[in-house]
Amino acid sequence: MSRNPVVAVSVADKADDFRTLWIKGTVEFVTEGADEHIDRMAKKYLGQDTYPWRRPGEERVIVRVTPTEKLGRG
Repeated sequence: MSRNPVVAVSVADKADDFRTLWIKGTVEFVTEGADEHIDRMAKKYLGQDTYPWRRPGEERVIVRVTPTEKLGRG
């Protein structure tokens, strides 16, 4: 993604394989707010106030996708 920021993401509905969404877009890497984001995810999914597997020196990055095209079926 660093060399080529063009990506595609596909999502399938577990209940209906024919119901899908495809998104094409470009990515940007965001470090601001990434530590707070992982802590919110830890609270939501682990019930912990902070991400428990953080290591010294790690840098969190959010990969933000800006859609340029979308297709869906369902």
